[in-house]
Amino acid sequence: MSAQILDGLAYSKQVRQQTLEVIKGLSRPPELGIIVVGQDPRSAVYVRNKQRAATEVGIQCHVCPCCAEISTTGLIHVMGSNNKHPAIDGYIVQLPLPAHIDLDVVANGVDPEKDVDGFHPLNQGLLLRGSPRFVPATPRGIIELLKHNGCTISGKRVVILGRSTIVGRPLAAALLLNGALGDATVTVAHTKTEHLQEVCREADILVVAIGRPRFVTSDFVRQGAVVVDVGINKTNGGLCGDVDFASVKEVASAITPVPGGIGPMTIAMLLKNTLESCQRRTMRGK
Repeated sequence: MSAQILDGLAYSKQVRQQTLEVIKGLSRPPELGIIVVGQDPRSAVYVRNKQRAATEVGIQCHVCPCCAEISTTGLIHVMGSNNKHPAIDGYIVQLPLPAHIDLDVVANGVDPEKDVDGFHPLNQGLLLRGSPRFVPATPRGIIELLKHNGCTISGKRVVILGRSTIVGRPLAAALLLNGALGDATVTVAHTKTEHLQEVCREADILVVAIGRPRFVTSDFVRQGAVVVDVGINKTNGGLCGDVDFASVKEVASAITPVPGGIGPMTIAMLLKNTLESCQRRTMRGK
């Protein structure tokens, strides 16, 4: 029997509607900044989607384009303007960045209280300690989608295939948090993991964020496991994930599609993080 499809597109619309209802009751609309370096075509699509989603829920979204040749120092100067701007509740620097930009310097340059991507080392440390200010949007979206569909996390064995600082590592920390949304037993695997298929087959919930088209086949998945595909890859046949959807859906109990799975949830959680930042700043009189 084919797996249940975890429809992130449909649920993200519900989340955005809930966000809109909360924003209607605020004394002022939240404001989100997006800094874009260069003219990467995929980034342009992502930014347009974020702009449109922000506008729909009542968040004022400001896009700041920068030339591809900007230096790390120049980008930090632009970020400083967002850090100081009293109306900006949160902002992101759209990835990927040109190879000459120092990502560590950029991550450190964001005001941690406006870091709605959750990439600043301080915010990553707070998440690791179990008291997060911001849970990064993609990990938060994964957890919220699982919860919405009745997929139990507490006590389950979760294997995360991929160890990036954007998905794999923060997701592992979030799944270890105390409470209904965490309390998982987490293994982080990667391409250097020995006996990788066997490790993945131990998972009750398998999250794949490895950046390789259709890398995970049914041989990686235990019968009845829940599979979350974070990857999005452009191939000659169109967009696909890191999971071979056709084969895996026949053994999994539930699976996210690509597109229409985690991508829309990531945007919805970015908006929620921006709303929550606005609420905190308003309480502090900022």
